[in-house]
Amino acid sequence: MTMTVSDFGLTCGILPKGASNAITDVPGVRVGHCTLRNGDINTGVTAILPHGGNMFRNKVTAASHVINGFGKTVGLTQVQELGTIETPILLTNTLSVGTCATALIRDAIRLNPDIGRSTGTVNPVVGECNDGPLNDIQALAISEEHALAALADAHQGAVEQGNVGAGTGMSCFGFKGGIGSASRKIALGGEHHLGVLVLSNFGKPGDLVLPDGRRPDPGQPDQAERGSIMIVLATDVPLEHRQLERVARRAGAGIARLGSFWGHGSGDIAIAFNTGNMVDHDEARDLVPLLTLNEARIDILFRAAVEATQEAVLNSMLSAQAFMGRAGTRRTSLADWLRDQAEKR
Repeated sequence: MTMTVSDFGLTCGILPKGASNAITDVPGVRVGHCTLRNGDINTGVTAILPHGGNMFRNKVTAASHVINGFGKTVGLTQVQELGTIETPILLTNTLSVGTCATALIRDAIRLNPDIGRSTGTVNPVVGECNDGPLNDIQALAISEEHALAALADAHQGAVEQGNVGAGTGMSCFGFKGGIGSASRKIALGGEHHLGVLVLSNFGKPGDLVLPDGRRPDPGQPDQAERGSIMIVLATDVPLEHRQLERVARRAGAGIARLGSFWGHGSGDIAIAFNTGNMVDHDEARDLVPLLTLNEARIDILFRAAVEATQEAVLNSMLSAQAFMGRAGTRRTSLADWLRDQAEKR
């Protein structure tokens, strides 16, 4: 069962939420998962599709921001240089990034046989977190078929959260982490949305700060801040690449509100895209028109990015159930901790 901040009376910010309170509130965006859970194998793949068409032919404007670079992503150099994303985004564990990239390449070639022959190559985008404490990461259990299964599962509407897909073996602030999502409505010349999906696997036990000021204690031994978080932001507000990077940067404030200081061993990376400005791979015109946001109105997007990121992380933890993984390693549930506190009052 998906639990969210609303179920526990917590509030992240002041902006209204989208209908599903998920990244899929941005029209056209889809999310799918493939989950592997079998003994010491606790991992998976999560797919984010900016739209349901041919991504290589119709790219989305995009940007990324590295909050702390202890991570192993694929594709962000070209995203930053060209300002577009031309494949779905896959999230997985650290040692499965290459496998997922290959799966994206094969899928793009299937849809576009001219790739690498009569047109350019394709730039797959893959992000990761290290689920090693709960998953036998050395087993390299993720296959290309698992990546394709996550793509095939992608759909609009409610997003399954917690111990699912890439989030299956993740930990956050000493509790069980995983996949989380949230969204905000934005009034800019009509109704728009900004949505966030996170893969949460970061935070020093004891550092988590809830919106009401409480500091949950997972009962974990003191340890260094290490792990990672992948943050994917989507919006249908027309933005250009530089504006998207500014919005992506604000995701860092969202995780800082939770008590993270982006430690040395943490890979904290944000990827942002918008569906309001498509780039045609086969564009023939020399000059093309561009609709973009008046920069003086961008503060509402900054606020939405912070609020939705903070809430998405909490949703990932509240939806995650208590977990026993590799070699009997355990993670408690933040939802269980909150219930226990309520019973003690």
